[in-house]
Amino acid sequence: MELSTLLLTIVVASICLYYFLKSKLTYFERLKIPHVKPIPLLGNMAPFVFGRIAHVELVQKLYNLFPDAKYFGFYDFSTPTFVIRDPELISTMAIKQFDNFSDHNGFASELDPIASKNLFNLQGDHWREMRKLLSPSFTSSKMKMMFQLMSQCAENFANSLATESGKIGKTYDMKDVLCRYANDTVATCAFGISIDSFKHPENEFFVLGRKALNFGGKWVSFVFLMNRYFTQFAKLFKLRMFGPKIENFFKDIVANTVKARDEQGIVRPDMIQLMMETRNKDSGPEFDIDEMTAQAFIFFIAGFEGISTAMCFMAHEVGVNPDVQNKLREEIDDVLKQTNGKPTYEAIHRMKYLDAVVNESLRLYPGGAFLDRKCVKETKLPPATPNGEPSTIKPGDSVWFSSFSLHRDPKYYSHPDKFDPERFLNGNVDNSVYMPFGIGPRICIANRFALMEAKVMLFYLLWRCDLEPDIRTRVPMVFQKRTIAITAVEGFWLKLRARNSKVPVV
Repeated sequence: MELSTLLLTIVVASICLYYFLKSKLTYFERLKIPHVKPIPLLGNMAPFVFGRIAHVELVQKLYNLFPDAKYFGFYDFSTPTFVIRDPELISTMAIKQFDNFSDHNGFASELDPIASKNLFNLQGDHWREMRKLLSPSFTSSKMKMMFQLMSQCAENFANSLATESGKIGKTYDMKDVLCRYANDTVATCAFGISIDSFKHPENEFFVLGRKALNFGGKWVSFVFLMNRYFTQFAKLFKLRMFGPKIENFFKDIVANTVKARDEQGIVRPDMIQLMMETRNKDSGPEFDIDEMTAQAFIFFIAGFEGISTAMCFMAHEVGVNPDVQNKLREEIDDVLKQTNGKPTYEAIHRMKYLDAVVNESLRLYPGGAFLDRKCVKETKLPPATPNGEPSTIKPGDSVWFSSFSLHRDPKYYSHPDKFDPERFLNGNVDNSVYMPFGIGPRICIANRFALMEAKVMLFYLLWRCDLEPDIRTRVPMVFQKRTIAITAVEGFWLKLRARNSKVPVV
């Protein structure tokens, strides 16, 4: 009797699962929206799951299959996802209809409090309050105040590499050295801690950061995928993105920073200071150490991993394009002469070619295949195709804006796979198809910080060093196939050589 009951339960469960998956995987067929037929469980992700293609290239491949569509359907495993490829529709949804698409799909559960409570994961009014509170941390005036701190980190970074590489030269994995620079910059600008990761390579801030944010590593990538796509499974097996050691380390840093500032009356232009000043106000979010740690930690994640990878792509393109490197160095040397070897915030901010180099790199390598949104209010979309019918997106539906694919679409960029900073000098770039930091109210809150960090890094690096391709430098760039993040397979390798600068080092 018990065996019969068990068999019946298995049969019923199997039938329910079959119809559940069928309803999911026929979603776009019923709506008559262009899509590629999915396979059970994996959806359209099979080529990525089996390591045949990078995730960003998979999305781009499907984007190119539907050149006349305003949007198409993508099965993100078993989750139907609307991929918007029309710039005008993206602007409408991200800006004019922002209240209908105001949330992200989170990447961590409540098992990870410092990850799940951060600004990226927050939704609704809580996100609005937190965004409003933290925005003053990244105004132009605050950037100007952080410039000297950032420049000191860049000077340590460039001097260390120039001294170590010498005139003979030395080959580096730029991911390692740029993570160290990013680590020191975030530590001083966000946490008020002075660290030199070149003199002290095994400092705990850097070591724990690499351990926590090794998104190219198999285990971290697996846990990320489980938390994003199979949330209940991740909760059942208590799969955490960040362990208690990392959580406690950052919580202690924030707690000690707050205590020292309270006791000694220290004031700094950073997000911790803003949260401290809001603690006793009647309006806005209430802060405890967990909340403060969550917001500071997402800044660390973005600065340590995201910005460092973006800077790796910048260094790579400058290293493999000597004409670009020579022109950029000429601009740098001119600024050094004008400032007597003491570059200022205003001088670097005015550098047009440096700005173009950074922007062009972010066009080619924006950080992700898509910008993620979740529908919170039912919205009618125009027909996907000229002969199609309008579609309705419902609350909970997943939406992607295909930023990487737009950046590489020949319709908007001539010779889109070519690294050509000149396109940003000639006024040939349409801002509606350039969104490396996102679009609308949920654009990256720290985009000014990221741009300044990258520009300061390139300025000091090219002041002190020549960049050359190494035998391990991959040209053209080859993307890692085992992670959703855009990164290079086998690392970012360049040969650095100390240069004879016409402007003396002060």
